[in-house]
Parts: sequence; C-alpha cells; structure tokens
Amino acid sequence: MQSTTMMTASAGTRGRVRLLGLAMLMAILATLAISSWAQPMGHHGMGDHGGGMGPDMMIGGSPERAGRMVDHMLAGIDVSDAQRSQIKQIAQTAAVDVRALREGGRGLHERALQVFTAPNVDANAAEALRQQMLSQHDQVSRRLMTAMLDISRVLTPEQRAKLAERAKERAARMHERMQGDRPAK
Repeated sequence: MQSTTMMTASAGTRGRVRLLGLAMLMAILATLAISSWAQPMGHHGMGDHGGGMGPDMMIGGSPERAGRMVDHMLAGIDVSDAQRSQIKQIAQTAAVDVRALREGGRGLHERALQVFTAPNVDANAAEALRQQMLSQHDQVSRRLMTAMLDISRVLTPEQRAKLAERAKERAARMHERMQGDRPAK
C-alpha cells in the first residue's frame, strides 16, 4: 500500500518536472520565435529609427548576433565554457538556416500585396498564398524547435529551470511595460 503511494508521488513529481521542462522550453521558444518574426519598426511606417526587434534578433539574425544573444541569455547561469561553445554553435547554425528560410519567404509578402490590391481579389489565389505562408512559417518553427531541443540537451535540468525562471521574469517585465503603454479607460 505504501509503495503504491510512493509510486504515485514519484509519478506526480516526474509529471511536474516534465511540465516545468516543457513550459521552460516553450517560453524560450516563444522568445526566440517572436525575435525571429518581428520586423523592424521603421519598415512598417512606425518611424525609421532603426529600433525594434528585427530579423537580426537571436536565431532569426546573423550568426554573430546569435552568439551575442547566447552570451546574454546565459549570463548568470552557471554553464561551462564547453556548454557555452556548444550552445553558440547551435544558435549560429540555426541563425544561418532561419535567415535562409526567411529570405525564401520574402516574396510571399509582395505576392500578398498583389493579390489584395488587384481590381478583383481572387479568393483561390489568396488561399494558395496563405497555405504557402503557413508552410514557410512551419519550416521556420520546426528549425527553431530543433535548435531548442539541441540546446536543451546541452543544459542540465537545473540550468534549464534557471532559464525558465528568467524567461518568466522577462515576460512579466514585458507585460508590465505593455500595460504601461495602454491608454487609461
């Protein structure tokens, strides 16, 4: 009877650890995905000051930028030089791959403008374009997930937990800033 209780508690603990690991992975992946998808603010008429999170952020940008972002991400996390080097290599390789995927999808946005500014909007053409965009986004998402899985294999569970905590703190700060930008009702 006691062994059943211990097995249940152990299974519950494993489930919580897996859930924490998954939550951490998703938080980091979301951060990377947002960085890789965001466009520079000046590109959309929001003022051409060169700010904002552009395609050069983290994995969506240059290998050099990816290396700097890895250093920033791992600051304060007790990682060995070997781990840092492996993670940088993973991020830099992914940055090259994601950049190529993004470049391949740039024409899709121009085609969308053509479809929606035509005198008669062709619903079939719009749907075909939407499917192509989904496919391109899926390829980038898959590549980012592969990079995150590779990085997770380099880190210990404790290191991943520290990263998850930092990701939560960062998300909370971003949420607070976003709330501060909203006009009062």
